[in-house]
Amino acid sequence: MILDRLHRVLALVLKEFLTILKDPKSRFVVIGPPIIQFFVFGYAATFDVTSVRYAVLDESRTPESRALLARFESSASFDLVATLDTDEQIARSIDAQAVRLVLHVGPTYAENLHAGRPAVVQAILDGRNSNVASIALGYVQAIVQQHSASLGVGSPIEVDPGLSIDLVDRAWYNPNLTSRWYIVSALGGTISMVVVMLLTSLSIAREREQGTFDQLLVSPLTPLEILVGKATPAVVFGLADAALLSAGAVLWFEVPLLGSLAALLLGLFVFVIAVTGVGLFISSLSGTMQQGLLGSFMYIMPSVILSGFTTPLENMPRWLQVLTFVNPLRYVVELLRRVFLEAASLQDVAGLIFPMLAIAAVTLALAAFFFRWRTT
Repeated sequence: MILDRLHRVLALVLKEFLTILKDPKSRFVVIGPPIIQFFVFGYAATFDVTSVRYAVLDESRTPESRALLARFESSASFDLVATLDTDEQIARSIDAQAVRLVLHVGPTYAENLHAGRPAVVQAILDGRNSNVASIALGYVQAIVQQHSASLGVGSPIEVDPGLSIDLVDRAWYNPNLTSRWYIVSALGGTISMVVVMLLTSLSIAREREQGTFDQLLVSPLTPLEILVGKATPAVVFGLADAALLSAGAVLWFEVPLLGSLAALLLGLFVFVIAVTGVGLFISSLSGTMQQGLLGSFMYIMPSVILSGFTTPLENMPRWLQVLTFVNPLRYVVELLRRVFLEAASLQDVAGLIFPMLAIAAVTLALAAFFFRWRTT
């Protein structure tokens, strides 16, 4: 019985592969757009940022250090979210992405300022988002320069004219703030989603439009077996595209892959299954290929916007941030960047894989339900 079921499903899987590979348009969807988009995004994409979350470690605790830090608190470009007490808290804050920037004022800041020695302020940035880090560093430099120029005779804090405050900056995970690392590392998931959505959203709708849907229904295949057969080629092509583009990120754009390869592949596999469920759900509701195509594009654009791929999620309104929790692309974008740039292991990204598994379970169940409902 089990062998018969497996044989039927494999026959349908083979049929789907042949349908995709024999159709010139389907072949182009699988091969052409991923490669084109990979190079377009890799070379041309740029981002903007509107706010920067930061923390402060003030070991000086003097009027001089508070005067400098007050300028950051009054700036609309920064949002103070934490005051740290020890050096160890710096790593925890940046690793957890609670802050994008930590300002560290050393214990001898005020003493050096009055003694005629350079007063050093350290800016520690999260380099995983190189665009945000670069802009934040520019803001920090401008504020420090303004404060340095304001010190002198007649100011609340008088020091010898000509003295300056030296800013020492350091970016973690992306030392040179190479924006291409941030963009290209997440392209594998983003582009493979487009391929999977197009293949799956058209699969059942194509059968209905071509008049072969009834033939499937009268075949020995059960609705569940039909869905498995429809899903398998999309999962294979989607995972192959994602793996190929991830390899291209390393070999062509020289993005470092510092983390676990197992975490990368498992995360992509679960993500592709989740997106396949969404595509099959759309296809099960569609009566024609045009409806399936429109449904997939209606999903793709909001999904990319709400993924954190183009703009930081924290810059979005709170109600939009809530919607991102049901978006599988949000989790795989973060997973890819953490594996590539942060040297994350499978254990480190497990919290991102489980939500995608939940989304896959829900979307596949909905696709099966509506498929059965449309067949009754």
